[in-house]
Amino acid sequence: MRNFLAMTALRMPGRLSPASKAFLGIAAFLSVALPILYTAMAFANIQEDTKTARKNVLFIAVDDLRDWTGCLGGYPGVKTPNLDRLANRGLLFTRAYCSAPSCNPSRVALLCSVNPATSGVYLNSHPWRPRLAEAITLPQLFMQHGYKVWGGGKIFHGSFNDLKSWEVYFQRPADPVPDGRPLNGIPDAAQFDWGPLHVEDSAMGDAQLADWAVEFLTQEHDRPFFLAVGFIRPHLPWYVPRKYFEEYPLSGIKLPPVREDDLDDIPAAGVRMANPKGDHAKVLATDNWDRGIQGYLASITFCDGQIGRVLDALDRRKDRDDTIIVLWSDHGWHLGEKLHWRKFTLWEESGRVPLIFVVPGVTQPGSRCERVVSLLDVYPTLAELCNLPLPRHVEGRSLCRLLANPEAPWDHVALTTHGYRNHAVRNERWRYIRYADGSEELYDHQSDPHEWTNLASLPQYTEIKEQLSRYLPATDAQPAEAEKPIRAEQQGRRRAR
Repeated sequence: MRNFLAMTALRMPGRLSPASKAFLGIAAFLSVALPILYTAMAFANIQEDTKTARKNVLFIAVDDLRDWTGCLGGYPGVKTPNLDRLANRGLLFTRAYCSAPSCNPSRVALLCSVNPATSGVYLNSHPWRPRLAEAITLPQLFMQHGYKVWGGGKIFHGSFNDLKSWEVYFQRPADPVPDGRPLNGIPDAAQFDWGPLHVEDSAMGDAQLADWAVEFLTQEHDRPFFLAVGFIRPHLPWYVPRKYFEEYPLSGIKLPPVREDDLDDIPAAGVRMANPKGDHAKVLATDNWDRGIQGYLASITFCDGQIGRVLDALDRRKDRDDTIIVLWSDHGWHLGEKLHWRKFTLWEESGRVPLIFVVPGVTQPGSRCERVVSLLDVYPTLAELCNLPLPRHVEGRSLCRLLANPEAPWDHVALTTHGYRNHAVRNERWRYIRYADGSEELYDHQSDPHEWTNLASLPQYTEIKEQLSRYLPATDAQPAEAEKPIRAEQQGRRRAR
């Protein structure tokens, strides 16, 4: 328009009256000035929208929680009323996967949105800050933009916590431990133990963490807050008050579906991860399978109660509807599947995790998303929801499109890494695993949800493997130098009867 008016004025000088020339001059001026004015007004509106859209964030982490929740249906009869009501309040991702099946690398990947293959942080013993010295952690990002950022409990792993990521950090008190350990009778059990405590909830570290979070939520704050609350249960050892064990009588415990020959078609690298002659053999030898499941379920229900206390405190706030809630677990857990206990594998039980978002005005209550997503995506999602700029190191993808429309197109996969050059790729139908030695596994979840039949050696699945292998990292960073962290749950113990 501006060019047209200028050219008209130049080409037709003799034909224009003074009034016409004046009109064209004003029009030409406005054609330049109005876009500038509009841009300035739009920028001001964006700034105002950003200011008014700065919602609080309640960021809840749960340690070692797999899909055994009522809302995900991983175990029939599990009692998680508070997790379920949170899912009913927002959006539940039914196919969320961790970036690593162990605490430290999973949490680093989420809190920095950097894959293990990029950082070289593969194991619990790998310190992450030397490898990600310039990374802006998720809480740091919120601090940089004026949020009140407090954290408590287990957010980062053990002594690898990053204190500069927090204005205030609450060290979760230690749990009581019983006399006469191990309670399960497994020799040299160490943390691999379970049994009831004769204490009240208030004696437990997670209950005292919930007390701290509730106190924070009863206070008025002069700026938006980012409150991170990291619960340790159901991490081992499964010591919780007796009443939670009593909610799961041994007579009602159901063992997971397991095939004794399940590892026969697994490559040697996978068998080493499963280590069937380790924990699983000890559980069978001491007749502890049902008792172990009881301890895990009791610990889940105990933790669920503490989560409920925090949610109740938020609901008493007048700004509850200006608060985003995200709840996640760092990885899953085996309880005998693949003849394995604990995490540390590349199979479904280790990778699948609960992930719930409640975003007022965006998520629909009780909605579910079946798309495959990664915990790597939490960082960019919260940044977009709160209008914060993304640092260049972020590798995840915002889930905002799915929060608004759970059925939106989404062609991404989840990558899970355990150790150097061991990876699993998961899409909505397939799981493809490639180990460092080149050996493979392939599972069709449409017909084999338990991952009992490894299809990788069959020629008719070559094209599927080739398609999924494109999502493997192009390069794998060398592992960080190992260092033994002090686990958060080991920083002091108190005796209990």
